[in-house]
Amino acid sequence: MFRRREAVPFSFVAEADRFRSNVTPPPRERATVSQLAARSLVGLTVVAGLAGSLILGLPALAPDRSPAHSQQTEAAHAR
Repeated sequence: MFRRREAVPFSFVAEADRFRSNVTPPPRERATVSQLAARSLVGLTVVAGLAGSLILGLPALAPDRSPAHSQQTEAAHAR
């Protein structure tokens, strides 16, 4: 009696390497000028928002250069 060398699941894997589909995807539609303009405006808005938050946020994160007088130091000098 003839017996297969491979089990059934492995024969499918071996055949999958040789399989090529003859189904092609439909061609993509080209974006119109207004769609390209809208995409670029959205991108510019996002970049401007990130840059603005960075510009406005960095001074708040920077350490103070002048020493701040706290109530403890003023109370210690008054004694």
